Amino acid sequence: MNTRIYKIFLLLLAGFLGSVHPIMAQKKELIEAKSQIKSGKDLVKAENSMRKLLLDSSNKKNTKIWLTLYIAVRKQYESGNERLYLKQKCDTDSLFDNTLKLFQILESFDSIDAAPNKKGVSHPEYREKHAEFLNQIRPNLFNGGAFFIKKQKYDHAYQFFNQYINCANQPLFRSYNYAEKDKDMPQAAYWAAYCGYKQQNAKETLHHAYWALKDTTHYLYMLQYLAETYKLEKDTTRYLEALKEGFLKSPTFPFFFPRLVDYYANVEGNNAQALAVTDSALAKDPKNIIFQFAKSTILLNTGRFEECIAMSDKLIAENDSLADAYYNAGLAYYDRAVEMDKGDNRIQNNRKNILSDYRKALPYLEKYRKLAPDQGSRWAVPLYTIYLNLNMGKEFDEMDKILRK
Repeated sequence: MNTRIYKIFLLLLAGFLGSVHPIMAQKKELIEAKSQIKSGKDLVKAENSMRKLLLDSSNKKNTKIWLTLYIAVRKQYESGNERLYLKQKCDTDSLFDNTLKLFQILESFDSIDAAPNKKGVSHPEYREKHAEFLNQIRPNLFNGGAFFIKKQKYDHAYQFFNQYINCANQPLFRSYNYAEKDKDMPQAAYWAAYCGYKQQNAKETLHHAYWALKDTTHYLYMLQYLAETYKLEKDTTRYLEALKEGFLKSPTFPFFFPRLVDYYANVEGNNAQALAVTDSALAKDPKNIIFQFAKSTILLNTGRFEECIAMSDKLIAENDSLADAYYNAGLAYYDRAVEMDKGDNRIQNNRKNILSDYRKALPYLEKYRKLAPDQGSRWAVPLYTIYLNLNMGKEFDEMDKILRK
C-alpha cells in the first residue's frame, strides 16, 4: 500500500474510533443510570451523570438523556413525597428542590420536544403528559417558596415563586391558561416581591409587580415595597407616586403619611403641600395623634406659632405624656421670642414680650426634658437661652456644663 495512502487511512481510522468511543461511553452511562433508577439506589448519582452528559453541546438535543434525567429526579421527588405522606423522616429541603428541578428540566426539554421538523411543523410528543404531571405538583412550588421564607432563605424562596408565576408564560402549560384561571398568581407574585424586598434586590422586587398589585390582601404592603425600592433606585417620581397612592388608599397605614409629609416638607420644601396632606388626613381621622402632631410641626416650621401652640395644648390635654407635644409648644414660644430678639426687631418695646414668651416656653421645655432626658441635643440650647434671659443663674450654670461636655 502506498505510504501516503496508508497514513491517510490511519488518520481516518483514528477519527472514526475517536467518534465511536464517546458514543459507547455515553451509551454505557445511560445503561448504568437506568439501572440505578430501576434499583432506586444512587438516584442522585444517576442525575449527576445525565447532567454531565448534557454539558456536552452535542448532547443538548438527546431525548434519551433528558428523559433519563427527568426520571432520576422524579424518583427522588416521589420517594421524598412518600416519606412525608407516611410521616417518616424526610429531607423537606430536597423534596422542594426536586420539585423545582422537575419544572426546570421539563421546560427545557419541552423546547427540544416541540422543535419544528424540516417542514417547519411542531409535534411535541411528550408535552401533554409532562404538563399534566407538573400541573399536579405545581402547588408545591408555592409551598416551597413559603417554606424557604420561614427559613429566611429569601433568595431561594424567590426562585420557587418566580417559577410558579412563569409557568403562565411557558408553551408547555398553554392549555392550562394560568394567567386567567389561577387565582393564586397575585399572591405568589406578592411573595416573590417580598423576597426581593427582603434582599434589597430591586430587580426581583419589581419583576412581578403587575401581578403583585392585584393581590388585594397585601396591596398596601406591596405599595410600600415599591416605594422603598424606588427610593433605593433614586426614582423620586415613582417614589412619590407610590406614597400618594398608598396614602389615598389608606391614610392611616403607618408607612405612607409620615414619608409623604416629609417628602413635601423636607425634600421639596413645599410646606403648603405638606400641610394639605395633614389636613386631608385629619378630615378622615380628626383624633389621630400622629396627624395632629405632624400638623403642629409644620405650623411650627412655618412660623404659625399660635396655631402650633393651640394644637400642641390639645394633644397634651388628650395625652399628658406625649413628649413631642411639649417640645413643639415650648419651641413655638421660644422661636417667637428669638424672632423678636433679632436685628431690627430688637426694640425696647419688644423686651417685655420676649421675656414673656421665654417664661411661657420654660415649663413646656422643662417637661420635655423630664420626659425625654436623652434628647439633650433638642432641649439644651433652648433652655440655656431661656435661663440666660430670665437670669436663672443656678439653672444656667447646669445647662452650661451640659453643653460643654
